[in-house]
Formats: sequence, C-alpha cells, structure tokens
Amino acid sequence: MIEALELDRRLNRAGHAIAYLVVSLPVTLLAWPAVALLVIGAALSVLGIGLPLVVAGATACRTLAKLDRRAANRWLDAQVPRYPGRTRSNGGALRRTLDLLSERGLWRMAAFLTIRPLLALALIAVALAPVAVLAVLLELGVEGIAGSAEVDYIGPWALTTALGVLLLALALPAAALTIATLETLYRVLCVITRAVMIPRTGGSPGPVREMLAESLGDRSISVAYWLPDREKFVDEQGHDVTLPAPGSGRAWTAVERDGRRVAAILHDASLDTSAELVEAAAAASSMALDNERLRADLQARVEELRLSRYRIMEAGDAARRRIERNLHDGAQQQLVALALDLRMLKARLKDDAIDDLSERLASALAELRELARGIHPAVLTDRGLAPAVTSLAERATVPVDVQLDLPEERLPAPVEAAAYFLVAEALTNVARYAEATRAWVEVKLEPEALVVLVADDGVGGVDPSAGGGLRGLDDRVATVGGTLEIDSPIGEGTRLMARLPV
Repeated sequence: MIEALELDRRLNRAGHAIAYLVVSLPVTLLAWPAVALLVIGAALSVLGIGLPLVVAGATACRTLAKLDRRAANRWLDAQVPRYPGRTRSNGGALRRTLDLLSERGLWRMAAFLTIRPLLALALIAVALAPVAVLAVLLELGVEGIAGSAEVDYIGPWALTTALGVLLLALALPAAALTIATLETLYRVLCVITRAVMIPRTGGSPGPVREMLAESLGDRSISVAYWLPDREKFVDEQGHDVTLPAPGSGRAWTAVERDGRRVAAILHDASLDTSAELVEAAAAASSMALDNERLRADLQARVEELRLSRYRIMEAGDAARRRIERNLHDGAQQQLVALALDLRMLKARLKDDAIDDLSERLASALAELRELARGIHPAVLTDRGLAPAVTSLAERATVPVDVQLDLPEERLPAPVEAAAYFLVAEALTNVARYAEATRAWVEVKLEPEALVVLVADDGVGGVDPSAGGGLRGLDDRVATVGGTLEIDSPIGEGTRLMARLPV
C-alpha cells in the first residue's frame, strides 16, 4: 500500500509538471514581445517620447509575470508571493519614466521573461522525449501483436508477434523512466520558479520583529517561527503560537526560504493586501543571521527535549516489562496452581459448586493475562515485533491483512514498543469507532526508518486534534524521533502512517 501511495504521488507531480508547461504557454509566446516593448520604450525615452511604450511594456511584463506566478502556485505549489506594486510618481513624463525604469523588480521580471522561452523550450523537450519513446514502444508493440503494423521491419528486425511482446515489455521500464523524468522536472520547475520569481529586497540588520514593526508602522506585529520536526509555530520564547482566524482582526503572511516554510508574520488585518508587507516578508525570509540563529537555538532545545523524552520512555518501558514479569511469575502462577488444586478437589468431592468457582477463576486468570499483555506484551519481549503484530491481528474483531518486511535481527526496544502500541491502539479504534469491514497493517524496514501503516475501510472522519488515544500515539512516536500522519476523509476510512528512525 505504501508503494501505491508513493506511485500516486509521483503520477500527480508528473501530471502537474505537464499541466504547468501547457498552461504557461501563452506567457512563453508573449514574453519576448513584452520585453521588446519595454526595451524599445526605454531607448526612446532618451528622446522624451518613450513613456507610453515603457508603461505598456511594464504593464505587459507585470501581467505575464502575474499569470506565470499563478500557474506556478497552482500546479507546482511554488507558493510565490505577489510582486510589489508599481512605484507612483507625481512628476512629469520624464520623471515618471525614470522612476519606472529604476525599479529593480521590473527589470528582474524582464530578465526572467527574456530567458523564459528558451527555458520553456528546453524543459518541453525534456518532458516530451520520454513520453514520445513510450508512445512509440506501445504503438509498435500493439501493432506487432495484432499484425496490423504499417511497417514490416524495425531496422534489421521483422515486426513479428514476438518482437511486439518484447516492445511492450520494454514499455514498462520506459514508463517508469517517464514518470521519474517528469517528477524530476516538477522539482526543477519548482526550484527555478522560486529562485527567479520571488521578489528580493535587502533587509537591514536587527531583530526581525523590530524591523517589520518599524517598516510597516504596526507595533503589534509579531513573528511565529515554524518547527518542522514538531509541525507547529512558536514565538521567540518557544511558546506555541496559534495563527489568527479570518475575521478576528488579525492576519498572517507566510515566509519561506528555499521552498521550506520558515515563519509567519502576524499583523493587523488592514495590512493583509499591502505590497509593502510582501516586501517585508521576503526580506525577513532572506535576512538572516538573527532568524537562523533563533531557529538553530530552538532546534537544539527541541532535540534536547526529544532525547529527554526518549530516556523517559525507555525507563517507562523497562518498568512495564518488570511489572509484566512480576504478574506472570507471581499472581498469575499462583492462580494457575489454584486452578489445578480445584480440579483435584472436584475429582474428590464431585461438587457442582466447584465448577462455578473454577469458571470464575479461569475468567480472572484470563483478565490478568490480558492486563499483563496490555502493560507490556510478553510476545514482543520474547519473540520480537513480527510475531507481536501478527498476534494483534489475530485477536482483532475485524479481518486484518498483515504485510511484514522485517529483518531477523531485533530492532531497538523503544522502536519496537512504539510500533506495537501504534498498531494495537489503531486496531482498537477500528473495532470501536470505524465501523469497518476490513483493516490493513503493513510494517516494513526502510534504510533509515521503520514504516508502520494501519488503514481501514470504515467511516473515516477522525480528528487528530481531538486528543485521547491519538494524542498518546503521537507522543509515543515523537519520543523516538518519529512522525505520525493521519489521513481520514469522511466516508473513505482512516490511514495512520508512522516513520520511526532506527
């Protein structure tokens, strides 16, 4: 199932890369005429007659850049902010022309549009080459098998049924190569568009919040920093930050760096559409030292906290194993011995009351064993993760398909425990709430992580923020440095996937 999800993601990216190239075709065709209009107007401005052409060329360049930005954000998820607004001037025609021509953002757009057709041509060629090869292999393969080919030979080889089958077989790796090429093209397009299209401003030194408050005239402004390993925003002191909701009078603007989320600027809602805010956000994303130092410090604190939680969990698991052994070797063994004594007593006395007492004792013994298994399963300690997960699936109240790809050697005990309790809690939730008819469990070891996937075909609609057992699972996964993803569309079942570093 994990491979199927990854293939779907790659196909989606490949399709988006092609869609972006197609949708942005008008920008490619009109780029050089727009730049030519701007350059000719700039040249004629020396004679004092170039202002209309400069304005027309600048408007055309801005419009094309705007269209390209929207296409990149829609199909490449580039998240490119809007370009700064045009500088206004109240002087004469010459002054307005000079002010317009002095805008660095305008010439940055013009430079991008100049290389845009050449870049698009190269990328289209890269995209079409593997697609064309795949199409030819499929066409010739089908025609060879059907005997309907218009050609009898491909080079020195006759186009027979056997060759047709071979060509179709070659189409499989060609299809994989096509998908890989288009996915790589998607990444390249995203990097290029962000590198070229994101506006640049040169921020002044000083704390980020003070600089933004001074430049925007909003003393209530604040900066929330994104912690990717914990997937939340924090302030300068490391406290959690909730982004303002629409209609609250506050708004926020995202700041990214090299395609990665860095921070969010929280400001008054009246500044939400200000071009100056976009410039300030871009400056904050490129400034620097203060931001990078703060983020590094927060990351160090998070790492220290993670290691501390890891040690606490190890101690807790050791205590669980000790309690489980004590229950097994102490109370449980005494109950077993008592049950044997009752059987011997029944054989002597032939009393029906002893049967009732034996049943109650057996029930108590079963409950004690279940309690010991819940504290820390003996099968996990003695035999490892694979038998423990299989045991969970066998005891589940719905049919469970299990796929295990684990090495013979044992994994670290905290990782095995985290994986086991993730599967146990997930299957418990399936039985209680999902109304599912089937569940799937997949546990596989990748080069750097243990991947645990639990899915069902139930009603879905799980809210990860609701707390309860899911919150406990998230905490347990986090203690070993892992991540937990929950996907639960209403009516489409629930999927939990954890990645646990090993």
